[in-house]
Amino acid sequence: MPGIVVVGSQWGDEGKGKATDQLSERVDYCVRYSGGNNAGHTVVVNGDKFTMHLLPSGILNPNSTAVIGNGVVIDLEVLHQELDELAARGVTIPHPLISANAHIITPYHQVMDRVTERFLGKRKIGTTGRGIGPAYSDKINRIGIRIQDLFDESILRQKVEAALERKNQQLVKIYNHREIDPEQVSDMLLAHADRIRPHVVDTARLLNKALDEKKVVLFEGAQAHHLDVDFGTYPYVTSSNPIAAGACTGSGVGPSRIDRVIGIAKAYTTRVGEGPFPTELLDETGERLRTEGGEYGVTTGRPRRCGWFDALVVEQAVVVNAMTDIFLTKLDVLTGWDKIPVCVAYEIDGERFETMPMTQSQLHHAKPVYEYLPGWTEDITGVRDFSDLPATCQAYVKRLEELIGCRISGIGVGADRDQSVMINDLID
Repeated sequence: MPGIVVVGSQWGDEGKGKATDQLSERVDYCVRYSGGNNAGHTVVVNGDKFTMHLLPSGILNPNSTAVIGNGVVIDLEVLHQELDELAARGVTIPHPLISANAHIITPYHQVMDRVTERFLGKRKIGTTGRGIGPAYSDKINRIGIRIQDLFDESILRQKVEAALERKNQQLVKIYNHREIDPEQVSDMLLAHADRIRPHVVDTARLLNKALDEKKVVLFEGAQAHHLDVDFGTYPYVTSSNPIAAGACTGSGVGPSRIDRVIGIAKAYTTRVGEGPFPTELLDETGERLRTEGGEYGVTTGRPRRCGWFDALVVEQAVVVNAMTDIFLTKLDVLTGWDKIPVCVAYEIDGERFETMPMTQSQLHHAKPVYEYLPGWTEDITGVRDFSDLPATCQAYVKRLEELIGCRISGIGVGADRDQSVMINDLID
């Protein structure tokens, strides 16, 4: 089973980093296909925490080659900082391999991100301010800067100057910001050219050749289904396609290459930033989930909004991504509750919905309908076999499986790499 996609099934922060790292022990290539350093994936190995914002989570596995696909937007400073930090901790890696077609986040993208978000005021999206959206906007507007442009100084300087001719007018006349010097931006970008050059390859051809040779390729999406620019809770979404289909456009492989889609779902629900969240808990229960789950953004440090498991949210992701398996994370955080609510429907203007409503207006008015499942008090962090979980814990997992319409093949019971319960093999 060579082509495997890992997708977040909620609003991000589901634990994709841990799942990807664990799976990467048995894959040949681990590919980031969307997003930028607005993502934050955490991997814990023997008690040591590693945080990747741009690099694929599988980069810690020396037997797996990390690839950054064309669908990713790259902050060169962050890329080299992450590689330097790994090297300082004794992790020396000759890769990642980087697509020549990947777009670059420039300093003016970061400035535009911050000033436009401030300008929106109460209508703000809740971006990380790292320039992700403006970089993707330039890509679509065909004025973006790509990795391959670093190797042609004349072309690079022309493109930067053309982009800033328009943006400087906006910055000065609309946002009351000083102009940005295109020469300084070009010089900064070109300073990275020699270091990045050995990493740049035709990643689409590389990955297709690997799949032809029956090698295992794991495609890792940033963010999650409900942050997808087309299928998420628009406009409170990211600027790319983290859904499974994005693995094809973001890496250069065809859909027939994908054999399995693994959805990552947290045993409850969290969200960072603005947007609808029907099961959000704005009380001491929500604070308890935040504290016990360590729910603070890896990238921003912002406290995550917390709520109970929403089966409609995950079921929608299962359908659109054609998920074959779910890896359920942070089940251990729910230890200690007498009863655990699970959202099984919405009530919207007196009508019951058992799947996500079609329109944004409906979702904003959705009130969760809960089913209450018995909890457990036993410590499950040391459990490695499903049959050894408390009976009520097993029942909770089985009920979620029924509600979302997809088998749960793995369960996270702690932060460390080996704190998992595997029910079905996710590779074979």
